[in-house]
Amino acid sequence: MSLEVTVVIPAYNEGEAISPVLERIITSVESEVTILVVVDFPEDTTIPVVQKFNAEHSHVQAVVSTYGRGPANAIRYGVDQATTPIVVVTMADGSDDPRQIDALARLVDRGVVVAAASRYSAGGQQVGGPLFKGMLSRSAGRSLGVLGRVGTRDATNSFKAYSTEFVREVGIHSRSGFEIGLELTAKARRLRRPVAEIPTIWLDREIGESNFQLKRWVPKYLRWYRFAFGPTLTVEQLKVQAERIAEINQKS
Repeated sequence: MSLEVTVVIPAYNEGEAISPVLERIITSVESEVTILVVVDFPEDTTIPVVQKFNAEHSHVQAVVSTYGRGPANAIRYGVDQATTPIVVVTMADGSDDPRQIDALARLVDRGVVVAAASRYSAGGQQVGGPLFKGMLSRSAGRSLGVLGRVGTRDATNSFKAYSTEFVREVGIHSRSGFEIGLELTAKARRLRRPVAEIPTIWLDREIGESNFQLKRWVPKYLRWYRFAFGPTLTVEQLKVQAERIAEINQKS
């Protein structure tokens, strides 16, 4: 039986660079998939390209977020539009391997609430990208995996599949950057919900520039990193603590 999956892609003025990403997803994914390319404003150069795909592939859609600008709000908006039991978040830069979308979705179908594509597990690899950013990500991912027992060695990678029910239960409190992957992994750990991973090979983007803002976003990541450590919480307790982190992150 084919799984029903919504793929959410946050995009910012990708233009024609989004074409090979969409083509690879369309040809690689066997699940019954809806692809939502989420942009911040109607003039975004990504929209006309996605609309060309929509003419032949009605399941490929461009949507404009009403939640404010930035990747976190785009992801949050896309997840809220999903009508499928599984949501996969992947990037518009072609760094993720779309052939793994089905495998990630199957893990969620089997009962995990977060399925991570891991660059730092056996068989995984990160090719290219800034050295310092990679070192921080690797250190955070491996330490969380070993010491925090979060279920993955790559909690910071955005390429993940989620149980839509779980995301709606705990909410998304991040409002900036790409910290949502870490946030939801940390929440799953504090609730003692199952998280799993598969190895992935991540390739740095060949076209355009990354929108990752290292200095601005690292402190926000660290707060979710620390949140992953601690005793089991109820959903109500988790939401109270997550709201406190979100307030601090919005002010910083």
